[in-house]
This record gives sequence, C-alpha cells and structure tokens, in this order.
Amino acid sequence: MQNNSTTRFSSRVKDYVLYRPGYPSEIVGYLEKNFGLTHNSVITDIGSGTGKSSEMFLDNGNTVYGVEPNIDMRLAAEKIFEDNSHFISINSKSEQTTLPDKSIDFIIAGQAFHWFDPIETKKEFERILKPGGKVVLIWNEREPNQTGFMGEYDAFLYKYSTDYKEIDHRNIDEIKIAAFYSPGNFKLQKFPNRQVFDFAGLKGRYDSSSYAIPASDQVYPVAIDSLQKIFSQFQSDGHVIMEYVTLVYVGQFS
Repeated sequence: MQNNSTTRFSSRVKDYVLYRPGYPSEIVGYLEKNFGLTHNSVITDIGSGTGKSSEMFLDNGNTVYGVEPNIDMRLAAEKIFEDNSHFISINSKSEQTTLPDKSIDFIIAGQAFHWFDPIETKKEFERILKPGGKVVLIWNEREPNQTGFMGEYDAFLYKYSTDYKEIDHRNIDEIKIAAFYSPGNFKLQKFPNRQVFDFAGLKGRYDSSSYAIPASDQVYPVAIDSLQKIFSQFQSDGHVIMEYVTLVYVGQFS
C-alpha cells in the first residue's frame, strides 16, 4: 500500500464498523454463476479492513484469508469473526501477503485497490493465485454529478475534507484497471446498493472516511453544522438515503 494508508483509518474504526456500507449479497451468486465460485473456493480478501467484504464469502461457507496491515482494523475484524473458524487474519500487505504459492482461487479487494502499489501487488497476486484464479475488485461508489441530497453531500465532501479529491477511488478508471489485468481481460458488473441514515448515522458515515476532518480540528464543528443543514433540507421522516452503485470487476491475468 502507498503513503499512510496503513494508519489513516486507525482513529475511525468504530465508525467504520457501524456506518460503512456492506456489499450486495448478489455478488456471490454472480461469481458462482459466471466465474466458478463454489463453497470450497479459497478466498483472500486483500485490505480486508474490518471484514466488510469478507463477510459475504464467510456467509457462503468459504475460507477467507483476511490480509490487513492496519492493526486497529484487523483487530476489529478478528473480534467480529472470532467465532468463525473460516476467517484467518493475516498482518500483511498487498505486495507481500505471506500466503503460499498457488494457494488462492479468488483474490478479493473491497474498497481497497486504490491504495495498492499496482506493479508489486500484481506480482504478488500472480504468485498466490492458482491456475485459472480470479481477481475481484469491488467498490461502493457514489455516482458523480448527482442532484439533490447526493449532489449536496459530494459538494460537502469537497469543501470539508482533508484530501478527498486526491484519494477518491474514482480516480482509478478502467484504463488503469485494464492495465492491471493485462494481458488478461476483465468484466464489469454493477449492483445497486444503499444506506438509510438518521443524522447520527450520516455524521458517522462522514467520520468513518479517511479524508474526514478530525473532530479535534477547529473547522470540524463548522463542517458538522453544514452537514446538519444538508440533512434537514433533504430528510424525509428523519432519514436520508445514500445511494451507491457497487462496481465488481472480475478478471484474470492471462
């Protein structure tokens, strides 16, 4: 992983667990129908964090190796899955997973690939994948240029964030993804996803983001006041809906 990505979520773990979106369960069925996923497939979730992307495969009965370098995120996942023997937690990075050669059927990266060093990560993925193994890159994305609540929330992030524009995962376009899979190919499938928030939930969703202004910053109360005004403008019955499209890229290197 690059820059400070291994530490920047440490102070946000509680909010991350509570307020970050999960992933549509339909992803598992899609991989089963089209790419040969079975209950016996061995999964590694790279940049597994608190286990948001691991969960759907564990629910499917798969063994999941969660590779996560951030100690606070990793410990949260270990606590969540402490009674699930199919979850194996590994303190490592995408470039050096410590997994055996040719041991993995599916590599998963949920909301994480944009933190990786693509060149070194690809070398490692090629080493640990079984012949015919697949790489699955997943993002929950708020589509740009929206109106209403979603448009106002995105504008809020550009105004009240530390480096949102620089680290936005939407900077990873299909040209970069194609280069990562090359000379192999990939397919993209999209799934709808959403969260329903009261104001406490919306604030927690903002606070869970690595680019959110820290609560200790003098600008933070101003930001939260602005967020409250957006919520008040667009709420219905005390809630707003955050809409996502979940992007699922599936491919092979050859």
